[in-house]
Amino acid sequence: MNRLPLPSTDFAARQSTGLLGWGGLPRYSLAALSVAVALGAALLLDHLGFRDATVPLFICASAISSWYGGQGAAVLAVVLCSLAFDYFFVPPLYSLYIAASELPYFAIFALFTLLVSWFARIRRRVEEDLRNTRDELESLNHELAKRSAALEASAEEALKRSEFYLGEAQKLTHTGSWAWRVPDRNVVHLSEEWYRIFGCNPSDGAPNWEKRLALVHPDDRLAWQSTIERAIMERTDYDITFRIVLPGGIVKWIRTVGHPVLTATGDLVQFLGSSTDITDHKCAEREHEKLRQLEAELAHINRVGMLGEMAASIAHEIKQPIAAGITSANSCIEWLAHEPPNLDRARAAASKIDEYGNRAAEIVDRIRSFYKKSPPQRELVDVNGIIHEILALLEGEAHRYPIAMRAELTAELPKIMVDRVQMQQVFMNLILNAIEAMNDSGGELTVKSELQDSQLQFSVSDTGPGLPAGNADQIFSAFFTTKPQGSGMGLAISRSIVESHGGRLWATASGRRGATFHLSLPTQTTDSSPLVV
Repeated sequence: MNRLPLPSTDFAARQSTGLLGWGGLPRYSLAALSVAVALGAALLLDHLGFRDATVPLFICASAISSWYGGQGAAVLAVVLCSLAFDYFFVPPLYSLYIAASELPYFAIFALFTLLVSWFARIRRRVEEDLRNTRDELESLNHELAKRSAALEASAEEALKRSEFYLGEAQKLTHTGSWAWRVPDRNVVHLSEEWYRIFGCNPSDGAPNWEKRLALVHPDDRLAWQSTIERAIMERTDYDITFRIVLPGGIVKWIRTVGHPVLTATGDLVQFLGSSTDITDHKCAEREHEKLRQLEAELAHINRVGMLGEMAASIAHEIKQPIAAGITSANSCIEWLAHEPPNLDRARAAASKIDEYGNRAAEIVDRIRSFYKKSPPQRELVDVNGIIHEILALLEGEAHRYPIAMRAELTAELPKIMVDRVQMQQVFMNLILNAIEAMNDSGGELTVKSELQDSQLQFSVSDTGPGLPAGNADQIFSAFFTTKPQGSGMGLAISRSIVESHGGRLWATASGRRGATFHLSLPTQTTDSSPLVV
């Protein structure tokens, strides 16, 4: 006998053509065949006295049609199951007529069959998502290796440039001093560095107002003139950043700060100040923005990688509410089968089906929100709530090993302005690392929170092998890892995220066994750019 094919990654492609494997039968033929087999088996078992098997057989036919045939096949299977159930098993038999007393029972059967098909479809879609995530993870791991190498080379380059600038700054600040008279706008003092910055030759004499204006970039001249004229009228300081164009087309960024000089009677006679070449600073800003983008990409890859590692646990989490929904549905059918039907208890069981369905949908939404790619966004967040979400998500992972998870969270902690997805990533990294540290010997994982000195204090403790010998802080270094398959970026990214929120992340030994990771966040955070790892 031919057997239905196992699900594969080309499911969507085969579904879009309207054909599946298994001999090339159309998906709707598969639905009809599934219902026919279920009907034949139900009639045989009914003849043998096993009447309770009728409903489960039709439900299985609907679920198989939904799983392998898609939504259209599922709807057809539900309709065929309902008609077959009415004709062969609902009095009067061998008739499509439904007595009024049998309408509630028949309606519940049809609704439940439809719900089971829907649950099967959701589970199929989730498994497809997980498979796609694993495929994406493989490509992302390859991309991670390339980007990590590029990132390492680009940090090194920025560091060398910074060291060069620091050495030059010790010799010279790239700042030139000047002074000019207000009545005729002629200069009374220009330092040698000013001449060097503006590309002028001291032997040619001090440039007049028109020559100094000609050096300013055409797009910045109006703003430059307006700022100075306003300072003259208001007799105030001025601070302006603009560009200059040197012979040969070289463009420099200049920051000029001026201060008015007044006589004893309050008359404005001069402005004196300084002009600083900030071209290097502008270039560094552009490089820093590129590094921020690379870090955001790396953080996203890290999140997707963690979800790939937890594929089995995620499937277990989703299976629980689905199984509970099926149990409640069976209870609903049993209460309706009573004489007379117990509608109150059947209604309560049906409401549980809705509750468990929503629970499965919430799990899927939480997983998708974790690996979505979006720019950082700060909002008021209950960090205890994030911890509860992560513990619930990793409960299945912990149960795979003899690991007990315990939360000692102080109630009613104040909400703080943080990026929710980034905080999820931090606690996911810390808690998952603790679980992996104990997956050979088992143990206990404890998460604590408290408010102390206007700081939210959190800790994640395990009873694993502890921190590596020597400098414990090296575990936060980029590309340092103690796991065979680790990228060495999880803790580095986590510390960068915490520090960008004005907090701290560090680790200590936990007595004889295990390690504790401490995290502190201020109750009032300032918006800071993520640090580059």
